[in-house]
Amino acid sequence: MQASKKILFFGNERLATGVKTNTPIIKALVSNGYDVMAVVTTSSHINPSRKLRESEIESFASYSGIPLLQFERLNSAIDQLKKFGAIVGVLASFGKMVPDEVIKLFPFGIINIHPSLLPLHRGPTPIESTILAGEKKTGVSLMKLVSEMDAGPLYDQVEIQLQGDESKQQLADRLGELGAKRLVSVLPQIFSGKHKPLAQTGPVSYDKRLESTSGALDLNLPAINLERAIRAYYGWPRSRTVIKGQPVIITKAHVLAADDINDPGELKVLNGSLELTTVKDNLVIDRLIPAGSKEMSSQDYLRGRKI
Repeated sequence: MQASKKILFFGNERLATGVKTNTPIIKALVSNGYDVMAVVTTSSHINPSRKLRESEIESFASYSGIPLLQFERLNSAIDQLKKFGAIVGVLASFGKMVPDEVIKLFPFGIINIHPSLLPLHRGPTPIESTILAGEKKTGVSLMKLVSEMDAGPLYDQVEIQLQGDESKQQLADRLGELGAKRLVSVLPQIFSGKHKPLAQTGPVSYDKRLESTSGALDLNLPAINLERAIRAYYGWPRSRTVIKGQPVIITKAHVLAADDINDPGELKVLNGSLELTTVKDNLVIDRLIPAGSKEMSSQDYLRGRKI
């Protein structure tokens, strides 16, 4: 690999809120001989209820001897970033808009690995929104970064089919690995000048940012919508409801078809299963986290409790 193939990496590779990552993208770059000059992230997120934790990419950078740079605002770091002499930036879940002045530092711009089939699901929550919508397919887009949110031309796009039972973590893992493979495949063509990005085409959609209150389960929705929400909100903000006056977090559930009509939120225990009625079908709770306890099966939850 020529010394001129220097790269700056932006982001933490956590492709959805509340997920973990094995950092497949930066690892693919390093293992394929690319010179990652530094990792640029926003300031570490501090959970007020926990001590400051090092992110996975921070751990990888430290282990690999790659400088780690953290900024509140990139506008103040232009001179520092310029000194690395990188010819391209690679971005995966940076969390903030990158100003034009920073994008222009790189002769080949910044390549964003976005976990959706752009222009669908632009914005901060493409994986969660894909699950919530019950879509049958999604994918990864390698986009040339521009100042407008997720609107840049595409170097590459790969589609995958969904089974309909993927959790947010599972889908983030799959798309991260796919994005890493496509990036190292396309980069040589980009550097050679033979591969030019093409404008996005098709319907455009924008996803909303999640709030801490987004996980409250609305039992006035059909059970299928609630089951999707449980998968989409796994990790954060997590799907919450109340059982017999006690708050619980539901981590896994499935839908049971029901012909009888019940009041939404009615609790049933049938054959050792815990069910909640909804406006359409029942939500069978498979796993949950009671307040102050660890995750457990619904069967373990029912032991010793009068429901």
